[in-house]
Amino acid sequence: MLKLLAVAVFCAVALLSAACGDDSTQDPPPATATPSGAGNGAPTPTGSTGPLQGLPQVRLQRIFPNLSFDNMTGMYPLPDGRWLVTEQAGRVQLVNAQGTQSSVFLDIDPKVNSGGEEGLLGLAIAPDFATSGVFYVHYSAANPRRSVFARYASSGGTGNANSEQILFQLEDTFSNHNGGQLAFGPDGYLYIAMGDGGSRLDPNGNGQNLGTLFGKILRIDVAGSGAYRVPADNPFVGQQGARGEVWAYGLRNPWRFSFDSRTGELWAGDVGQNTLEEIDLITKGRNYGWVTMEGGACTGGGNNCDRAGKILPIVDYPTANGNCAVTGGFVYHGTAVPALEGAYVYGDYCSGRIWGLRKEGTQMTENAQLADAGFGISSFAQGPDGEIYALEYKNNGGIYRLAP
Repeated sequence: MLKLLAVAVFCAVALLSAACGDDSTQDPPPATATPSGAGNGAPTPTGSTGPLQGLPQVRLQRIFPNLSFDNMTGMYPLPDGRWLVTEQAGRVQLVNAQGTQSSVFLDIDPKVNSGGEEGLLGLAIAPDFATSGVFYVHYSAANPRRSVFARYASSGGTGNANSEQILFQLEDTFSNHNGGQLAFGPDGYLYIAMGDGGSRLDPNGNGQNLGTLFGKILRIDVAGSGAYRVPADNPFVGQQGARGEVWAYGLRNPWRFSFDSRTGELWAGDVGQNTLEEIDLITKGRNYGWVTMEGGACTGGGNNCDRAGKILPIVDYPTANGNCAVTGGFVYHGTAVPALEGAYVYGDYCSGRIWGLRKEGTQMTENAQLADAGFGISSFAQGPDGEIYALEYKNNGGIYRLAP
């Protein structure tokens, strides 16, 4: 576990400095809310120091031991067994199927504004990548500050940096709360996580405003080679004043979401401000509460906020004891740790703690700490075999697989 001084330095340069202190340095902290413990009355992860309730302890086994990467933001499996690893500064590395060699797949460093919470934040491989070579990225740019969502082409194991087709861009006042995740859902549509646009307590009211793409999970159709389209069954299509791209709203900084490869359920980790980190089950058209709520608590303190129509998290945990920002993960469907089957695995960026939870419906039934990574976890990854990997955020960082 990081010493207090180390945590302060780490958070000062961190990709996810939100909740480490970036907000509280701009303004005094908000009135302290009474922690809800966990969404829907379940215990908090930090209280999971007793019996593991059937969830196993795991160790982290380093893979690709001869390879290292700088400030990783993600790792994505290709159809042929290779991996793409994204680095914050704007480089994508291609790792061979044996994990023994890597090469530069794409380098868009000149386009990327990197540092703090900005950089190359997400990548999604098109479902037909094996034949089309198409992939999508989300990166931060400057002058003006903006988030860029673009399509790229590749061939022969190399991405073409000159093939960029920008789908859309969002100009932003602040450098933080950018979200970043891109992923194709089971329906073939591209889902995108956007943070609330930054600063403290959502000063522009983006989270609850359906007329902006900030503070949302988006769903768009990118099939073909032209502009994206809005699926006709998106929840707010045709609603006056609303953006049709919106799938769900009321999010602060959703840092990593994933689809359960068996059920199709959409899980997301939403970074809190000063009090609570949360894990949400994202469903069509629902409101996840920000800025009225942070986790299961009211941002203004007490219980006087209007919770009507707002979805509580499956679990939340205090931004305390070294924890600073949740990193969303995946539902485990591997074979290396059979007792972990069907559990959602997630972690904390600063403390390096990794937890697992199970649920029935929308109610959490088990939640326990699985491991202490001992390093900052910027992202998780999952292979086609269902195994889960933790990515170490630092220069020359390693990649670790959950093992018995």
